[in-house]
Amino acid sequence: MTIEPDAHTAEHRLKTMHQRLGGIAYGGDYNPEQWPREVWLEDAKLMQRAGVNLVTLAVFSWSRLETADGVYDFGWLDEVMDLMHEHGIGVDLATPDAVPPAWLIAQHPDILPVLADGTTFGFGSRQHFDVSHPVYRKKAMAIAERMGEHYASHPALRMWHVGNEYGPVSYGPHADKAFREWLQRKYSSLDELNQAWSTDVWGQLYSDWSQVNAPAQPRTWSNPSRRLDYHRFTSDSLLEHYKAERDILRRHTPDLPIVTNFMRFYKTNDYWAWAAEEDAVALDIYPDPRDEDAHVAAALNFDLMRSLRKGQPWLVMEQATGAVSQWPVNVSKLPGKMRLGSYQAIAQGADSILFFQWRQAKGGTERFHSGMVNHAGPNTRIFHEVCELGQELKNLAGITGTRSTARAAVVFDWDCWWALELGNSPRSDLSYTQEVLRLYRPLFDANITVDFVDTKSDLSAYSLVVLPASYLLTDEVAARIEQYVHDGGRLVVSYLSGIVDQDNTIRLGGYPGALRKVLGAWSEEMHPLAGEGEEVKLELADGGAGSASYWTEHLHAETAEVLASYSSGRLAGSPAITQNRFGSGSATYISARVDSGVLHPLLLDECAAAGVVPLLEALRGVQVRRRSGDGKSYLLVLNHNDAPASVDVLDGGMDLLSGSRVQGTVEVPPFGVLVLEESVSEESVTAEATR
Repeated sequence: MTIEPDAHTAEHRLKTMHQRLGGIAYGGDYNPEQWPREVWLEDAKLMQRAGVNLVTLAVFSWSRLETADGVYDFGWLDEVMDLMHEHGIGVDLATPDAVPPAWLIAQHPDILPVLADGTTFGFGSRQHFDVSHPVYRKKAMAIAERMGEHYASHPALRMWHVGNEYGPVSYGPHADKAFREWLQRKYSSLDELNQAWSTDVWGQLYSDWSQVNAPAQPRTWSNPSRRLDYHRFTSDSLLEHYKAERDILRRHTPDLPIVTNFMRFYKTNDYWAWAAEEDAVALDIYPDPRDEDAHVAAALNFDLMRSLRKGQPWLVMEQATGAVSQWPVNVSKLPGKMRLGSYQAIAQGADSILFFQWRQAKGGTERFHSGMVNHAGPNTRIFHEVCELGQELKNLAGITGTRSTARAAVVFDWDCWWALELGNSPRSDLSYTQEVLRLYRPLFDANITVDFVDTKSDLSAYSLVVLPASYLLTDEVAARIEQYVHDGGRLVVSYLSGIVDQDNTIRLGGYPGALRKVLGAWSEEMHPLAGEGEEVKLELADGGAGSASYWTEHLHAETAEVLASYSSGRLAGSPAITQNRFGSGSATYISARVDSGVLHPLLLDECAAAGVVPLLEALRGVQVRRRSGDGKSYLLVLNHNDAPASVDVLDGGMDLLSGSRVQGTVEVPPFGVLVLEESVSEESVTAEATR
């Protein structure tokens, strides 16, 4: 039995869109304003040949849509919308507020954002706006209103795309005013703000609200609590702007999905808060083709996007077919890598494969960024691969809307990220995302499906929870973590967790202050290793050996058992890894950056103890994921290696890409993919319907 989603939910809007598209969304950004009209018809025919069913229009078209203040020209866009509809191609229509036109900047030059050092971000790029500027906001809302009115009933319209890659930060007078207002809503009084920001340090006490402004670049270091609040304010301000445009479009088209595009490892915006306000998470993902391990960081991003809306399928809004112009060395993807990366996203929950862009630009900044049709035209390897992928995806219509389930969770939290990387810490070179990736990788390599959660999430659904460098934890969160372990959960915590409270103030009484009780251990002093390549030796309780580099701590075990100790260096004899029984569960503390030979087995032992098992046993570099729902189940096997790999797929299923029945041990070619539709028992269908 399938329960249909409510007609006014994001789930219903997405399901309806995919039904109209005939399955997975396939296509990309199309910028017809960059090309003469005679190219438009050729493009539409090539899109049909490639299997394109969705294109994104108007992202950077404000100056073409509003040619002067209040003078709108939608004629050219009407032609393109009509052309797409005539060729059976849907449109994801964007509001163009990422690029305020030159005439608007000439009238109001203070729309341009002020950088932290006091200089102005000039016209000639994009994202050249201070989102707090009242005229910018008014004009952005006005063009959203006009576009909503004009295109609400157009038969090609399938989805709205608000703005583009929100994220510019300004420190100018408009931001100052908005920041003060934000702080006045957060803090009941100036005294409360002074307390939260520890302004008695370095004599920074405020005596009037007018003295409070954005934390522009100082001569030396600046107040970390103030800067943390500015991160929060910036994310909130940009989100408020997005929501205002979204609400305008929702009035005109209540049945269509509305999204904006996120970016990989993007620090400015708290995507947990943003995702809750969108119909779907949409990601722009550009792994470096030179990086042989790029698929691992991509996998982390894909799992994060899938998790932001509690497992709901998400959208690849942008990726590259070949060369990616943002990297210092602009190499192209190897043959098969574009296809493999696309299926990796699908395996991890994506219901769209879209590219930037359809036709490679001949001018402008991104002229060496690949397209679905490159400079050489359609008679090329890349376009042939684009067409092959488009035809294959037509066989995967049934996978849309299906989901993955996980019993292991990794915490990824923007407050932790912001607070940890504000500087004034024992290691200013520490990267939060790399710490998360370090603890994610062993689970990925073992084909353990992982959800990401933030510090506010309910953990009760998970048998194992991992906290990488969870630097900022509130009292409420610490209590919830304790309860999770007490009730039987297994917890793994890395160094630099639980150090500060919500105001970025150090917790006293030993590190990691917020988690000392549940971990049954405490550190009296941090000992980052200073030398390049410096490491210390470890002795494991089971008789094994290992090493640690980069970070160590002077750790004391209270109620915890010692799993590993230092056998060299200034901390020789002191614990490095501990495990504490707490209630019905356990909490493991990794107080050093241990080598992979120690970390990987430790995490996999914790998975085994928690009853978390791999989907399949496979060679490293072979990724396995399952998606299920609506009485269907799909097993996807991806070989990220440049050599064939043998995999036992057990009962297997029908490979939707080859049309062949597959079971037992199969050989997956280099960069190859299997998409197996599995047989689903009546019992599992019933169990799914009752969940």
